[in-house]
Amino acid sequence: MYYLVYGLLYSFSLLPFFILYLLSDLVYVLLYYVSGYRKDVVMYNLSIAFPDKSNTEKKAIAKQFYKNLVDTFIETIKMFSMSGEAFDKRCTIDIEAVNELAAKGKSIQLHSGHQMNWEYANWVFARHLAVQWIGIYQPLSNKTMNKIFYDMRARFKTRLVSTKEFKTTMHNLFKSQYSIGLAADQNTSPATGYWMYFFTKPAPFIMGPDKGALKNNTAVVFANFVKKKRGYYHFETSVIAESTEHYQPGELTRLYRDFLEDSINKQPANYLWTHRRWRHEYGNEFESLWIDSRKKPN
Repeated sequence: MYYLVYGLLYSFSLLPFFILYLLSDLVYVLLYYVSGYRKDVVMYNLSIAFPDKSNTEKKAIAKQFYKNLVDTFIETIKMFSMSGEAFDKRCTIDIEAVNELAAKGKSIQLHSGHQMNWEYANWVFARHLAVQWIGIYQPLSNKTMNKIFYDMRARFKTRLVSTKEFKTTMHNLFKSQYSIGLAADQNTSPATGYWMYFFTKPAPFIMGPDKGALKNNTAVVFANFVKKKRGYYHFETSVIAESTEHYQPGELTRLYRDFLEDSINKQPANYLWTHRRWRHEYGNEFESLWIDSRKKPN
């Protein structure tokens, strides 16, 4: 079954981009206008992030978001047959300052958000970072598809670790110099996250990246995904800390929140708005987890 499905995906990926994007446009129409996939979640999220924008403006962001989302999946399929040289023409990165940290022997913890194209992000860091790149991934329930995407993601020597294995393997992973990518805006239990405002409404942020950086005294880098035009991306990296020994718990998370909000404001349609980021409500029982400088909600 693996070779059959892989063969079909590979054959599909051989289609030129202009044909793939025509198919993407068709899927966008079906997704947005016909099925309305999670449109209520998207518009709810946009109303929290951009309360001052008109309904017309928010609908325009939503439409472009759905186009970007479908393009991301189409571009991911194209990766099955894309050469490294062809990829480098479509995807660039500011990596010099990060590699200077690697040359000093620093391990690097890289924080990003759910921006598009996340599969390109894995490849671009694996290809250009001067230290072993570790990618954390969520296994697919279908074993065949999981194997196919595992092989594609690991093509440029990414050390892939599943979310299920990370806690039991991280001690061995961190024994030697490493770089690791973490999407630090994932939902977490309201009882185990740092609480602060994310745009206009409080949300819990996972503690793991903050705690891991402090424990291992890693360099911390934030990454912004910039969509230059259709099919072309640039990845901006910002070195936040060469070491974390002087940082307090929660401080890196606040800086990350500010960075992520700024990135989203610059390209609002390139964020994953189907992600239910504000599904938890803040309550007094979480008061000890509040880390924002802004006043807690009543």
